[in-house]
Amino acid sequence: MLQIVFNEISAAEMAALPKLLQLDLLAEFHFLPEDLDKLDTEKFGIVERDGQRLFRYRAKDYRIYFAKTGEGITVHRVLHKNTIRDFLFRTKLPMTEDDQLGQRDGFWKLIEEAEKTRKKR
Repeated sequence: MLQIVFNEISAAEMAALPKLLQLDLLAEFHFLPEDLDKLDTEKFGIVERDGQRLFRYRAKDYRIYFAKTGEGITVHRVLHKNTIRDFLFRTKLPMTEDDQLGQRDGFWKLIEEAEKTRKKR
């Protein structure tokens, strides 16, 4: 079984959602560690930059961005899919969603912000 740790920002993003939606998302966010070795592209994606790798998991209308750690996984962000889709629609770039995210500084700033918040504790 994986240990799932939400950083401060992802925990706040989850807390802002209605309780029933939180439960639905968590119910969908279940997989085994070996699932990360052979990703189901319907549910998972990978975002990479400068040696940092994040996984993206699709749950209902949300995208859960997380990193694999020795203890399990750390959830960095929980974002509504329309935020990403709207961005891709506006840019009209011929890249996959994950490739596009990996190229955007704004996405990595969201991740770095969460890491800095955690280090301050």
